[in-house]
Amino acid sequence: MEVLRQKKKIRLKNETPGWIVTFADLATLLLTFFILLLSFAKMDVDKYRAMANSMAVAFGSSNVLADAVGGSPITPVESDTVSLPEPTDTLQTEPQFIDERAGDGAETKIPGGVIDLASRLIQELQQEVASDTLSVNYDQSQVVIRFSEEATFQSGEADIKPDMIPIIDRVVEVLSACKGDVLVSGYTDDRPITSNRYRSNWDLSAARAVSVVHELVMNRKIPADRVIAAGRAETNPLVPNDSPENRAKNRRVEIAIRNPTCKGSAPKGSLPVEIMP
Repeated sequence: MEVLRQKKKIRLKNETPGWIVTFADLATLLLTFFILLLSFAKMDVDKYRAMANSMAVAFGSSNVLADAVGGSPITPVESDTVSLPEPTDTLQTEPQFIDERAGDGAETKIPGGVIDLASRLIQELQQEVASDTLSVNYDQSQVVIRFSEEATFQSGEADIKPDMIPIIDRVVEVLSACKGDVLVSGYTDDRPITSNRYRSNWDLSAARAVSVVHELVMNRKIPADRVIAAGRAETNPLVPNDSPENRAKNRRVEIAIRNPTCKGSAPKGSLPVEIMP
């Protein structure tokens, strides 16, 4: 019995604790997990080498990593091969402006029909343009005849002044020799109208546009299907409505001839007209 007890005690002293097995399994699994992560990771060798070399220079070491990948011996380099930028006394205090707009300097081309019609209108209406009764403007697609309210209508009225009828007839003579849609637009200022005849500035501006359209088509020289009347009230002002002079400029009637083409030819010369933006 004594011999059996001694053998049992010796066997118990040599046994491994039960928790160590679980710990070993856990450590093995963690090691396998980190090996898998390392195998999936992609190391940027160039960035690692640059970072290591920068740290070596910062700590005053004369050794930097070689170009070989991983585990390669470090090689000594000469101290003058690594140079840091020297500080400058002057710093750039103003930001640099970069102009990204097109710098080809190409001029805007105006179609020949627009120039031709503008030239004919200026030749026919020189006195009226000089007296600011009307103006002739143009852009790439249209010619615009702009009549001032003071010369064309009584205040708050839509009947054309008798003196303007012959001027509009001369405009009709020019337009009858040209093709292109005609848009007649009436405009007012921003002050509400006080009238028993017209409910608002929309009514007044539309009535003025219709009065001009009537004069354009009544003699049948301009086909009615070419002409459109529109009342614009205080929309699209030429200048801010902040003074009596500016309000007078905004009260107007415009005849816009879109994409015109004219028969024959007219001398171009230098046109005393404004180019619309």
